[in-house]
Amino acid sequence: MNLEYMLKDETYKYIYGSLVEDKAYDQNEFKKQYCGKNDWVVAQLLLKSNEDMQICVNEDTTFYPKGTIEEVRVEVNVDGMSNENIQVHLVGLIQDDDSCYKSDLLLNQKNIIVEAGKEQAIWIEIFIDKHIPKGIYKPMISLYNKHLFEDEVLIHEIEYEFEVLDISLDDPRDYQFHLDLWQHNSNIARQYNVDLWSDEHFDIIENYIKSLANLGQKVISVIVSEMPWSGQDTMHNKIDDSNLFEYNMARIVYSKEGQWVYDFSAMERYINICLKYGIDKEIEVFGLSNIWLFEDVGFGRIIEDVKDGIRLRYYDENQHLFRYIRKKEELAGYVKALEQFFIEKGLIHKVRILADEPAKLDEFINKISVFNEMAKGFQYKVAINNIDLMGENIPHVVDYCPSLGCTCDKYEELHDLKEKVDGVITYYVCCGPEYPNTFIKSPAIEARIIPWIAWVLDLDGFLRWNYTAWPKDPLNKIAIKYPYWPAGDTNFVYPGKDGIPILTIRYMNLKRGIRDYEIINRYVSTFDAKEEVNHMLKDVFYWERLSDINYKKPQEIYSFDYEAYNNIINHMLKKLS
Repeated sequence: MNLEYMLKDETYKYIYGSLVEDKAYDQNEFKKQYCGKNDWVVAQLLLKSNEDMQICVNEDTTFYPKGTIEEVRVEVNVDGMSNENIQVHLVGLIQDDDSCYKSDLLLNQKNIIVEAGKEQAIWIEIFIDKHIPKGIYKPMISLYNKHLFEDEVLIHEIEYEFEVLDISLDDPRDYQFHLDLWQHNSNIARQYNVDLWSDEHFDIIENYIKSLANLGQKVISVIVSEMPWSGQDTMHNKIDDSNLFEYNMARIVYSKEGQWVYDFSAMERYINICLKYGIDKEIEVFGLSNIWLFEDVGFGRIIEDVKDGIRLRYYDENQHLFRYIRKKEELAGYVKALEQFFIEKGLIHKVRILADEPAKLDEFINKISVFNEMAKGFQYKVAINNIDLMGENIPHVVDYCPSLGCTCDKYEELHDLKEKVDGVITYYVCCGPEYPNTFIKSPAIEARIIPWIAWVLDLDGFLRWNYTAWPKDPLNKIAIKYPYWPAGDTNFVYPGKDGIPILTIRYMNLKRGIRDYEIINRYVSTFDAKEEVNHMLKDVFYWERLSDINYKKPQEIYSFDYEAYNNIINHMLKKLS
């Protein structure tokens, strides 16, 4: 067996398909890494053989069930560090819109069959805890080969180097970056085939909340009516029967005594899980404002005298059937009860009723006015694609999230309006722009620079609508609604076995970028170095005007060189230490 190998950085993505050209492996390419404490370093080991092989990344006994095959075992050790600090993942491929298969998944499985001539990436992640002494460390990757019942033979050793600097980074729960990835918990229940809001569902949810908390997520998403996005208009998709409906976390009953009973226990349980993991800066409420309407297929307004598509399902104990609230005063009772719940739990100051891209200003202001009559304690947050909306001084709106496109087109106007906004201002990307973004086709460096762009824009953070908005069979087909949604638009993680999320290269590069943002912030505050940092960023950001981001090609906007970003952060870490 002729086994080739090399090391690449964490942005590397293998493409397998008709457009792929074979490449020579350069074993001297990988650079020394620098990190702090409470930090991590990553290398990707690439393996390719002229024969079919089975690769294993733990010590399990593994045989190929269809016959004999060469076996390669990968082992990683670092002198001075516990093996518990080392994670090794096989990198899985997913089909993109161009039919090629591309690196994305950090698989939880420990072995894989690799056909001759095909490359297999192996993700090697080393966590440096707060108690690790500063100094140089040299991970050793050992490759062992065997055939059937032969003894293993050590065939290659690969060593690389990283230096731990004398600085400890913050825990994600203490990050300043305001990360807002929307949560789709009904979809999690569907994928794992468990009852909605059951104990089994919450056990799985907790695993996903942990993964969000590890990114530094700040926002809790709660759904308080039925299908606020109307299933993302999947009913018009004639070739894909994926279900993207999100359902109310509250249960409503009209009792035998003629009383309305509101059960918010599932929502409270969910909020408490998020708070447990440090996701505690904001509670965004979906389902009360700017409901998506598709009236041609029946998804319209159902409550009299309410100019929104709010759908509230309840159980009528007298009639023994489920019905929908259709009167404005009944809606008001529910909204008031929801407000009272947040007040009693001491959370009302964190709550934001979210409106997703309202199109008509007058209608939006009217909706807020109507709800303010029902419950005066709520404040609002709006995702917008028009900066002018921020200048309207809309009552009770405190937080804004403009799209990247309109932010860059009208940045001077946004900068002036920022002084009048008391709350949080983030930016978002969704199915557009084409770049920078976090699609399967996107270079992974784009996920890393998303927080850097927030810093340049002097904004508080980043919002994206997806985390687990998977289509029907995401491990086999992540694409849905092409060409409107490029593959990967719906997720940062995949549903793994036993309720454990499968992380992705996109997730990890976003995590890296948020960590970078925190380092940049610390450097600027420590050395009063904003002007210096803006000068350094010219090595990686090439635009003359921010509006260039919307109109120029990627290579004219930002650097694709991973080491160029590392050089900036390494300089900061060394000086801070």
